[in-house]
Amino acid sequence: MREPRGVWKYWDLVTLICLSVLLDILILAFPDSLARKALGLAFVLFFPGYAFITALFPERKELDNLERLALSFGLSIAIVPLIGLALNYTPWGIRLKPILISLTAFNIISALAAIYRRKNAIEPWIPWVTLEDIKRELEWETASRLDKALTVILIIAIVTSVGVLTYVVTHPKPGEAFTEFYILGPNGKASDYPTDLKVGQNATVIIGIVNHEHRNVTYYVQIWLVNLTWDNQTNTTIIHEMYPMPGWFNVTLPPVPVNIEGNWTPQFETNYTFSIDRPGRWQLWFLLFKDSQPRLPPAPQDGNYAETPARELILGAVNGTIQSLKLNIYVHE
Repeated sequence: MREPRGVWKYWDLVTLICLSVLLDILILAFPDSLARKALGLAFVLFFPGYAFITALFPERKELDNLERLALSFGLSIAIVPLIGLALNYTPWGIRLKPILISLTAFNIISALAAIYRRKNAIEPWIPWVTLEDIKRELEWETASRLDKALTVILIIAIVTSVGVLTYVVTHPKPGEAFTEFYILGPNGKASDYPTDLKVGQNATVIIGIVNHEHRNVTYYVQIWLVNLTWDNQTNTTIIHEMYPMPGWFNVTLPPVPVNIEGNWTPQFETNYTFSIDRPGRWQLWFLLFKDSQPRLPPAPQDGNYAETPARELILGAVNGTIQSLKLNIYVHE
């Protein structure tokens, strides 16, 4: 079979440019498609090195096919981190769009340079492989049965490795499961918290929850007014008073992916308005429970749960075994 002539001499480089542009379209229009993941693998691990090697060595005699294939993968693995390192020192940073634009530009520029170099080459290398070429590369006719068997096993191993790598990349394991739990000041910022109040004065904070648990979760939020101290001699937390505050609530949220691109956006936020009718230095604790919340013992006559098993909730929050938030508040007459 004759090698291609005319425009077809550049079929591989033109295909590389078209596939690079196609990947850009897939990422923007169909970000979760399987085609994007499969094409993205070649875009990162093969295209940059292939275009660069073809531009550097356009002549057939300079490298054989196996060397070109190996160098294409090896140079891609070297080029992509270098582009990422360069982006790290730019205002755009290492983000999806800057990386996508930079790699696409590198692939296209290298491919155009390779087309120019191939056009002016005396005996250009053109990837037009036939069955006879494969047999010649593998020295199939002169190889022994053992060599043929080992060659077949090697080819199967390479194909299997590529298949496994493709599956791992296209079916990644879910990331770490966690929940964002936060409180903001009345203006929606992590500042201006109501920490100095008068007895009976109303104050407002914003309670926020974001579900990254990879499943639907029903959240229960408890709010406690607590007076506690730390005993340095015994290294223990002593709870003196502990009162449930009104406004406990629950909400069911679907999972949302972690957004590493663009601005962070909330999933669930609610205003919580409260007042404290006791002077002193208090801590307002917000406890978060998933799927269910622990049952409380019967309410004491004075409403103080400090001497009941409910104190374990605050101790768990102090020790970090219960997800919680704390607001220190001074209440004066």
